[in-house]
Amino acid sequence: MKKENPWALIPFVVFLILFIGSGVITGDFYAFPVIVAIAISGAVALAMNRKESFSRKVDIFCQGAGNLNVMLMVVIFLLAGAFSSVAKGMGAVDSTVNFALSVVPSNLLVVGLFIIACFISLSMGTSVGTIVALAPIGVGISEHIELSMALVMAAIVGGSMFGDNLSFISDTTITAVRSQGAQMKDKFKVNFWIVLPAAIVTSIILGVITMGETAQVEHLSYSWVKIVPYVLVIILALVGMNVFLVLAFGIVLAGAVGLADGSYHLMSLFQKIGEGMAGMYEMAFLAILIAGMVEVIKFNGGIDFLLHLATRRIKSKKGAEFGIAGLVGLTNLSTANNTIAILIAGPLAKNIAEQYEIEPRKSASILDIFSCTIQGLLPYGAQFLAAASVAGISPVSMLQYSFYPVLIGICGIIAILIGYPAKKAA
Repeated sequence: MKKENPWALIPFVVFLILFIGSGVITGDFYAFPVIVAIAISGAVALAMNRKESFSRKVDIFCQGAGNLNVMLMVVIFLLAGAFSSVAKGMGAVDSTVNFALSVVPSNLLVVGLFIIACFISLSMGTSVGTIVALAPIGVGISEHIELSMALVMAAIVGGSMFGDNLSFISDTTITAVRSQGAQMKDKFKVNFWIVLPAAIVTSIILGVITMGETAQVEHLSYSWVKIVPYVLVIILALVGMNVFLVLAFGIVLAGAVGLADGSYHLMSLFQKIGEGMAGMYEMAFLAILIAGMVEVIKFNGGIDFLLHLATRRIKSKKGAEFGIAGLVGLTNLSTANNTIAILIAGPLAKNIAEQYEIEPRKSASILDIFSCTIQGLLPYGAQFLAAASVAGISPVSMLQYSFYPVLIGICGIIAILIGYPAKKAA
């Protein structure tokens, strides 16, 4: 019989007190460095369980931190950061945005912004980066048409969550896949068909709301060649190429385009690769520290207690899937960061999935969908704060127009109820 120890969860409580407490006191949920909060919580975990020697607990921490999946995740984070940085630095984002705006009808600009945000976030793998790129354009469009600035910003935030949930190089997606032991392409296919109806319905709603409103967009220059690295990375990932090779190819191709058109010289290209990797250092170290802390908590009986608590009322596979959805949703509400929420909830979700024979592609999709649902509705989340700061509006004002995050949650619930996807034959 496995031991169950609720006191072993104290490090989680410490993390939430530090993170949420500092946010409430300062009014800024990103004021307290999350990596410091996790480091302190990890130290608390190591200080507990006096029956074991400190050296033994450090060994357990390091075993968890150095787990194969965690190390793979870290390397993928670094490569994804490098690709995103090199592609953006040679003008891929600007070219993609300008091309899309050039072909969007003048009476469908808000719908166009949503769809552009979907593609940019799918390509870049970052919701906040997408918002930073598109929000100034959204402000300009809003000033030319009689539409609420909050509506335009909410459309961009919604589209940014599309890629955050699906992109092969999104830290959220990488974390969900690696924590569940799923294949990236399998998770993508399941996840895509669940959220596609939400994207279509959101486009229709935005089209109806903005019907009759037009604005002229000046002629914008773009280069097809600069868009190619994004498109090829998505295609290669979909056909099943190893994610390491996909990202390496993307970096080389984006770098070659940048060298050819003068955006880079050789040394500046290497510097940009380094900058991209450095931008992922915090997330990489967070993954390592959280994995180590969770391993100590597991050794002390905290995970067994949580597993019993989360599953005691579960009677079926569907109940287990709703349990995973609720678990990651509550964690996301507490942390205001969907990647961290999945890092924390992932090990427990994997245990539940194995116990109730839920396929890894489905449990990974549930983690990603419901974390993005909550993240896309948090006024104190990074996405809302980034959009609101550019537009000069209250983050809360965007909530009433946040159609896409609500709809992906509804689609996720429907997928669980109808048993999609059907289990693969052995």
